[in-house]
Amino acid sequence: MSQEQHRIVNHLSTSIRLGIVVFGVFGVAYCLLVTGLAQVVWPAQASGSLLRKGGEVVGSVWVGQAFDDPRYFIGRPSASGYDPMAMAGSNLARSNPELTHRLSQREQVLRERLGLTHTDELPSDLLSQSGSGNDPHISVASAYLQVPAVARARGVSNQDIKAIVDAHVEQPQWGILGASRVNVLELNLALDNTVR
Repeated sequence: MSQEQHRIVNHLSTSIRLGIVVFGVFGVAYCLLVTGLAQVVWPAQASGSLLRKGGEVVGSVWVGQAFDDPRYFIGRPSASGYDPMAMAGSNLARSNPELTHRLSQREQVLRERLGLTHTDELPSDLLSQSGSGNDPHISVASAYLQVPAVARARGVSNQDIKAIVDAHVEQPQWGILGASRVNVLELNLALDNTVR
């Protein structure tokens, strides 16, 4: 082996060893450190902000779910079928006939489920999908609109259901970002804990 080849092999060997060290420190050790720190400082959030019912995980605060039973509030429609591993919006333009058809179908289903007339206004968040396709929140107006239907299905007064909604209204983040909203899964879990 010539002196030049020996130098190239030495440089290559040094580069590979340095790459392994850098990957080990920054690729593995850093990730373990940050994950461990997050588990200590924010254990619930680091574990996915999971919600439990009777000790069993029923979902996450940050992922919407389908609720077909009329005893429950419904959330925004999902482009991914509420699959958190396939979160995505529909990407349909307002001019797309498929979007118009979907909105029309959704409106008809909602009016039947909630017992609404054609003159009752539906909030847009009950009709349209969010950008993520799995938004867990609805507007306060959407929650209030559903109160009579949920109360009927559970055989209780509107006031009882409205009080539970009122207790679960989340204010804008830091008082200025976003709008007041209601987490549908948390609201439905509270319904089961409060109203039988």
